[in-house]
Amino acid sequence: MTLTGPLIGLATFLIIGAFHPIVIKTEYYCGTRPWWVFLVAGIGCIAAALFVSNVLGAAVLGVTGFSSLWTILELFEQHQRVEKGWFPKGPGHGKR
Repeated sequence: MTLTGPLIGLATFLIIGAFHPIVIKTEYYCGTRPWWVFLVAGIGCIAAALFVSNVLGAAVLGVTGFSSLWTILELFEQHQRVEKGWFPKGPGHGKR
């Protein structure tokens, strides 16, 4: 019996869950300006996953990398949700 599959599933669940408030807080305080940080982090994590020999480590880096890239889209969509009034405007609103 191996725990690799369930651990990857748990890590994926936690990583995706962590990125949800990160998107909301980033848009609230900084607007959409830091989208490039998620691009660099995503590419870095995906590149690092290519060189990690441990399956669990590579999977966690891969999930983190692609979640970072997906966060770019979510950040701009969160900005639109704020514009529609679904979320409060923060000090970073209006900053692109």
